Amino acid sequence: MTNLPVIWRTKGRSLDLGSRALVMGILNVTPDSFSDGGRFAGVEEALLRARAMILEGADIIDVGGESTRPGAAEVDEEEEARRVIPVIEKLRGEWEGLISVDTSKAWVAEEAMKAGADIINDVTGMRGDPGMISVCRDTGAAMVVMHMQGDPRTMQREPRYDDVVKEVRSFFAERFKTLVEAGIDPTQICFDPGIGFGKSYEHNLLLLQQLDQLRVEGRPFLVGLSRKSFIGHALGSMEMSGREWPTVALTAYTRLQGGMIHRVHEVRANREALRMMEAVEEC
Repeated sequence: MTNLPVIWRTKGRSLDLGSRALVMGILNVTPDSFSDGGRFAGVEEALLRARAMILEGADIIDVGGESTRPGAAEVDEEEEARRVIPVIEKLRGEWEGLISVDTSKAWVAEEAMKAGADIINDVTGMRGDPGMISVCRDTGAAMVVMHMQGDPRTMQREPRYDDVVKEVRSFFAERFKTLVEAGIDPTQICFDPGIGFGKSYEHNLLLLQQLDQLRVEGRPFLVGLSRKSFIGHALGSMEMSGREWPTVALTAYTRLQGGMIHRVHEVRANREALRMMEAVEEC
């Protein structure tokens, strides 16, 4: 763990991630997400869930309107916007915290920023829509640039790497260079290794084990591993209900490896694990 300043900048805010990790609460407003599909698809249901996560200590609420689980069907931009924009607008009207939109579509991202979002979380690493980089540059959004082999429809069909750690780091280096050359402020950028996105069980474990080797230009990491299927694989059980405490253990582990933003379903337990790890390190 490091206490050196690590600035992540969004419109109007600068966040120092050098010593205190952030918790990003997952808010899926979709009918088909892998763990809670349909539960928060309505605006009022989504807001109730967001408020509960805020009370538990969420620093960021990540609103997503298209499932990215393996094999998920695509959603057109009008439908995705219909799902996420009212939630972002209403949440911004009652909360001053950070709001993220989980989208790979530039128009949806732009509308979300107009509605009050601060962060654009793109599973395609800003490659899926050629307009996304311009939206990030023009709005000053903080960016989560994720690695994914393939796309959600194909990513888990025998993913292969010669050296997964080296290849993911090379992807981050290329993305950093491309984004900065396109006019993006380096402090807007955060990287996500894409656990479960075009990765086998062994690939996921290697990336977690060597997370600190992925760092490029001192930029922070977001780690999204909450309830992922590789946890069930490791434990010999695919029951979703059994993945919550292993997620907390991995949150603590990845904090030691330098993970500074943690995208989770259960906010309170993961937040307390982070604060405990930081208290031990700071003593």
